[in-house]
Amino acid sequence: MELDYLMIGSRVARRRKALHQTQAKIAEQCGISDQYLSNIERAVSIPSTEVIMRLAAALDTTPDEFLVGSVRHPGNRWKTVAEKLRGLDEKQLELADRFITWVSEQNL
Repeated sequence: MELDYLMIGSRVARRRKALHQTQAKIAEQCGISDQYLSNIERAVSIPSTEVIMRLAAALDTTPDEFLVGSVRHPGNRWKTVAEKLRGLDEKQLELADRFITWVSEQNL
């Protein structure tokens, strides 16, 4: 599955605007710059898995809404996972990103 970063950015912007939030406020909650968020929304920058998770948490949704355009409601599980990712160093995040990619490619 190839990701469409233009659609991902568009979905992030649509969700943010639906919640009447500014780029600056959401960027601050995610620990990123508002310029980086603007770049994500315009598909100039490609967000990492961690940033997608942070955006989903800040915008009170699941990463699915941004990645595939639909929302799953697994309770608070995705928020728990996002919190765990925040405490990881770069090496651990790279491993988690690779694992998440592998899991998403499995037909379970």
